[in-house]
Amino acid sequence: MDVTLHLSQDPEADELLGRSALAALVGMLLDQQVPMEWAFKGPRTIADRLGADDLDAQDIAVQDPEAFAALLSDKPAVHRYPGSMAKRIQQLCQYLVEHYDGDAAAVWKDAGTGKELLKRLEELPGFGRQKAQIFLALLGKQLGVRPTGWREAAGSYGEARSFRSVADITGPESLSKVRAHKQEMKAAAKAAKAEKSGKPAGK
Repeated sequence: MDVTLHLSQDPEADELLGRSALAALVGMLLDQQVPMEWAFKGPRTIADRLGADDLDAQDIAVQDPEAFAALLSDKPAVHRYPGSMAKRIQQLCQYLVEHYDGDAAAVWKDAGTGKELLKRLEELPGFGRQKAQIFLALLGKQLGVRPTGWREAAGSYGEARSFRSVADITGPESLSKVRAHKQEMKAAAKAAKAEKSGKPAGK
């Protein structure tokens, strides 16, 4: 991996995401309940606080849990829920050490099909189907990982010229479009929930 990403809108953080498979995975893991840029800036912040140029799965896997949680909690915090996210990051790294010898890129290096790659991503701690599909779309659209059937496996996130997720962010303009799409989806979900309960949306 050595590409230019624009997920955090921070040059140093994006540089790490573009060359580090583990940083990209950790950024994706952090991408929930916080703004996308905040989530994807996290890997750079963690590496800096560990005094390293990159994230290392072996190193993170054996960190003292309390010390690692404190590292993520230091201001500015890496996430809105730094304690629980520290635990999830360690679980992810422990899984990578156990199943892929600590090499995050091995998750997708020899995946023969998009379906197989999606299955591998779904098996990662903290990755449900939606998160796995979004990351698969990111791999295909921006990181050059395109096993047969990757777009189909990524579902709607794999569609060309769409602005549904971080997989489609290539700069400030596309970030705005993705954010607008997410707000539309949230509003639609809220309206559907209100209709089901018989209450007007917004009440």
